[in-house]
Amino acid sequence: MKVLVIGNGGRESAIVRTLSKSSKVSQVFASPGNVGMLKEAKLLEFKSFQDTYNEIVNNRIDLVIVGPEQYLSEGIVDYLSERKVPVIGPTKQAAMLESSKVYAKEQMQRYNIPTAEFASFTSLKDAQNYIKKAKYPLVIKADGLAAGKGVVIADNYEQASNALVQMMDELAFGNAGARVVIEEYLVGWEGSVFAFTDGDDYKLTIFSQDHKRILDGDLGANTGGMGAYAPLDLAAPYIQEIEKSVFQPLFNGLKKEGVKYQGILYAGMIFTEKGPYVLEYNCRLGDPETQAVLPLLKTDFIDICEAIDSEQIRHLNLEWSDQYAVNIVAASQGYPDKYDKGKLITVDPKLYDIEGVELFYANVAKKDNSDNLYTDGGRVLSLTALAESLDDSIVKAYSAMDLIHFENMYYRKDIARNRS
Repeated sequence: MKVLVIGNGGRESAIVRTLSKSSKVSQVFASPGNVGMLKEAKLLEFKSFQDTYNEIVNNRIDLVIVGPEQYLSEGIVDYLSERKVPVIGPTKQAAMLESSKVYAKEQMQRYNIPTAEFASFTSLKDAQNYIKKAKYPLVIKADGLAAGKGVVIADNYEQASNALVQMMDELAFGNAGARVVIEEYLVGWEGSVFAFTDGDDYKLTIFSQDHKRILDGDLGANTGGMGAYAPLDLAAPYIQEIEKSVFQPLFNGLKKEGVKYQGILYAGMIFTEKGPYVLEYNCRLGDPETQAVLPLLKTDFIDICEAIDSEQIRHLNLEWSDQYAVNIVAASQGYPDKYDKGKLITVDPKLYDIEGVELFYANVAKKDNSDNLYTDGGRVLSLTALAESLDDSIVKAYSAMDLIHFENMYYRKDIARNRS
C-alpha cells in the first residue's frame, strides 16, 4: 500500500516511522511533513484540499491518515470521503467533540458521562459575574482549538478575570476564545487512552500519561505537551469502567443522533476519589502520547487502519510490548510564548547506536544543501526510550537527550518521575 500522513509534527513523525516498518506499506508520503521525515517519507505540499486530492490521485495513494485536529475540524475527511478516498479520521461534525469544548461538555452531560460541572459563556460580563460567586480554584477553557494551550487554572478571582479578558476580549487564542467553558477543578491524577473505532465497535489502547505544563513539577503555562510515558499501570484496573462510562455511552449516543464516529478518539481523564472523569475528548492521536504508545504497538498499524476503514474492528486483536516507553520533548527556550528559530541541531552519532531509542522530529527546517537541521518552532523534536522497567526507560531517555543539542534547548527533567 501507499499511505499518506497529513500533518508535520512529532505525532506525524511517529506515525510515518511506524508505517515505514510495515511489510504491507510500499511507500509513505507526508503532507506537508517536515524535513526530518525525509528518510522515511516523500514530502508533498499542502496548499488546499483540492491540491491534496490531486496528489493522492497522481501518486496512487491507497489510504490517508489525518494527524492534526485543525484539518479534521475543517472537514478534510468529508472532502476526501466524498471522492472515495479511504481516510482515517472523523467527519467535521463528529470532530466537534474536539473543536468545540461546549459541544463536548453538552454531549457528556446528555449521556451521563462523568465530567466536571461547567457553565459556558459568550459574554465577558456574564462570565465575570459567574466567577465572582465561583469556588476556587476553577478551570477556564477556550471553546475552540488552541493547540493545547487554551486552558487556565485560576486560584482566585483576579487570575480568572485576567484569563477571561485575554481569551474573550483580547482574543489571545483567536476566535477560539470568543466562547469559554468554566469548570469546577477536579483533584486527582491524569491519564489518557485512545479508542480505535469503525462506528460500531471499538478497541482501546494501553493508557499513557502526558505532561502538559512547561515547568518541572507540573508548574507554569500549558503547552501542547512536554513528554509522556506508557503504559500507565495505575489506570489499567479502570479499563472496564472506562469502557462502560466513557466510550460506550458516547458512541451509542452519537449513533442515535445519526453521527457516525469512525477513526480514533482520545479520552483525557482525571482519576479522582470517585473514579475517572473526562477532562476532554480529542479526535485523533495525541502528541506526544503517540510517540510513547506507537513504539510499544506490536500489531501492524496498517492492520488497525484497514480495520477502521472496512468496519472490521471487532475482529482486531491489539498486541503490545511488555516494555515501558518514555518520551521527552525538546523545545525552544521561551515556548509556549516567544522563542527564536534557526538554531543548528546537533545529534551525537552514538545516539543511533542505542537500542530502543527513537528520535522524532517536529518543527525543523533546512537552510542549505547540507543535511543539517535547524529549529523552526516551539516543540522541535522528541525522543522515546524503551526498556523493561519504567525507571530504566527514564534513565535511558535522559541519557540519550544528553546527546542532542541546539542553542536555547529546553526540556523538562521530571517526565515520568512524578507518577501520581
